[in-house]
Amino acid sequence: MEAEAYRRYCLESVAAAYDVVLITSEEPSWETPYLRDCIVVPDPTDQAALSAAGRRLADRYDLAGVFTWTEWYLVPVARLARRLGLPTTAPEAMQACRNKATSRALFARHGVPSAAAVSVRTLAEAEVAAQRIGYPLVLKPAAHAASIGVIRADTPEQLTAAFGFADQAAGLGTESTHVLVEEYLDGPEVSVECATYRGETTVVAVTRKTVSAPPFFEELAHCVDAADPLLDVVTPVARAAIRALGITDGVCHVEMRLVDGRPRLIEVNGRIAGDMIGHLVRLATGIDLPRAAADIACGRAPDLTPTRSSAAAIQMLYPDTSGTLLRLDFDGANPDWLDRVHFQHQVGDHLLLPTDGGNLWTARIGYLITTAPTADLALARAEEAVRRIRVHVESRPADDRVTVGRPA
Repeated sequence: MEAEAYRRYCLESVAAAYDVVLITSEEPSWETPYLRDCIVVPDPTDQAALSAAGRRLADRYDLAGVFTWTEWYLVPVARLARRLGLPTTAPEAMQACRNKATSRALFARHGVPSAAAVSVRTLAEAEVAAQRIGYPLVLKPAAHAASIGVIRADTPEQLTAAFGFADQAAGLGTESTHVLVEEYLDGPEVSVECATYRGETTVVAVTRKTVSAPPFFEELAHCVDAADPLLDVVTPVARAAIRALGITDGVCHVEMRLVDGRPRLIEVNGRIAGDMIGHLVRLATGIDLPRAAADIACGRAPDLTPTRSSAAAIQMLYPDTSGTLLRLDFDGANPDWLDRVHFQHQVGDHLLLPTDGGNLWTARIGYLITTAPTADLALARAEEAVRRIRVHVESRPADDRVTVGRPA
C-alpha cells in the first residue's frame, strides 16, 4: 500500500495535534486509528462530490481547516476550503502550480530564472518548439507528477518516441492534457522545502537529489542536511517562485537545478514533498512539515524552529531489469542509524522499469532511510545498508536471471 508507506508519517503527525476527518477515495484501512470520521468519495477530483462531502462534514463538526498532500487534489481542495470559508491559497494559484505551462509563463513574467518552454498538442508542434529551443530537450506532461511521462530527447530522431511517451501520460491530466517541450537544465537537481503563512515564506530545508541517467528522470536518492550551505543560494529563488504563482498559505516543494551554480526553476508543488522527504526534514532539523501544513490550513502560525542539526538520506531500491521478483530480504540486524527499511513489492510480483513502459510504482522495490551527523555519512550509510539487501529478479526469458545487490 503505497499511501501507507509514504504518507503514514504525515497523518500520524497531524492526528497528534488535531481531530482528523478524512475524505478519501476508498474505505480507510491503516488510516482508521488516526481518524474521527471519514467519507468515501470515489473520485475526489469530482468537485461537486467533494464539496458535498465537505459540507456533510462541516454540518457534523466545527471544521478548522482543510488541506491535502495529494497532487491531483490540490485545486479541488482549494475550492472546497474557499466554499467552506476556511483558510486557503486561491484555487487559481493552485491551478498555476498544477499546469507547468502556466507556471513557466508566470516565472518569466516575474523574472524568476526558469527554463525556456513551449506547450504543444501535436508532434508537429513539438518539432517546431524543438527547433526554437534547441537540443537537448525535456518533454513532460503539463499537469502530472512523480516524474511520470518525463523524458529527455537529445536529437530530432529521438523526439518522435519522446513525444509519444510524454503525450500518453499527458492524456491523464485534469488541469491540462498538453505536453511541455522545454530547455534541458544541465546541473545538480535539488528541492527546497518551504512553508508559507499569510504570504511570508520560510525556507525550511534543501533536499539534494540523485536521479537516473537519461532519458528518464527517476528519483533514486534524496539527502537533507540541516547545515546545507545551499540554503542561502536557493532561498531567494524559491521565495520568488512561490510569490510569482500567488501562493499565500501552505507547504511547498520547490524543484530546481543548479546551472553553473545558479538556481533555475523546474516546478513548484503546492504540497508536502513525496518520497518521505518531509520525514527526512524532521530527522535532520526537527521541523514537522505535516504539522506545519495543518496549522497553516487552520489559520495558525506554524512552528518552524529547528530543534536538531543533523542529516538524513533515503535510498530508493530498483532492480537492474524488469522481471519477476524471486527473492527480497534484508540481511542482519538494524543499526541505530537505520531509520527504516520498507519493501513495497513482494516475491512473485512483476517489476516493470520505465524503459519497458513502467513507472516508479511498477519498478521501485522499496526504500531505506539512514541518519548521520553529516550528509556524506548519511549517504555512505545508505550505500552500506543497500549492500545488505538481497534481491533476485528473473528477467525474460525465464532462464535469464539477474541479481541486484550482493549474491546470496
